[in-house]
Amino acid sequence: MTTPSAAPVRPPSASPCPCGSGLTFGECCEPVLTQQRPAADAAQLMRSRFTAHALRDHRHLHHTYLETARKPYVEEKVEGGEPVWTRLVIHSHEPGARPDLAFVDFSAYYKDGDTERALDEKSEFQQIDGHWFYKRSSRIGPAPVKAAPKVGRNDPCPCGSGKKYKQCCGR
Repeated sequence: MTTPSAAPVRPPSASPCPCGSGLTFGECCEPVLTQQRPAADAAQLMRSRFTAHALRDHRHLHHTYLETARKPYVEEKVEGGEPVWTRLVIHSHEPGARPDLAFVDFSAYYKDGDTERALDEKSEFQQIDGHWFYKRSSRIGPAPVKAAPKVGRNDPCPCGSGKKYKQCCGR
């Protein structure tokens, strides 16, 4: 069954921002969503895009996605239900190789029945004429786990005994 997507319902400006920044909606994402000001950096655009997903503001998502930003927005019909987004955790915000590129590593949480699930992603953002745009996902899934460096036989034992590894835990 196809239904038209619901118009975004904006929370009061004084309520906590859905992105979880700790600021009010009026101080954080509302000015970006209403185009009163552009996002200051890629992390702020990521926060506004999460809030747009939570509020079902498809127009903002359309205008901040580099591939569709310069195309006219056309309201689309939505198949089935959309996830209920619950919270956002930004793990890192890193500059790219050029000053107009940045990466944001985050986890966006949503409800799946009675269970909360996470979408882990590292996204690439690009700044054009003072405006940040979501460019693409550079990784979907949790960040790779970095293995601890291997302890050599003659290195101090990591248990803190003060002995060499080969004389302690390496036996």
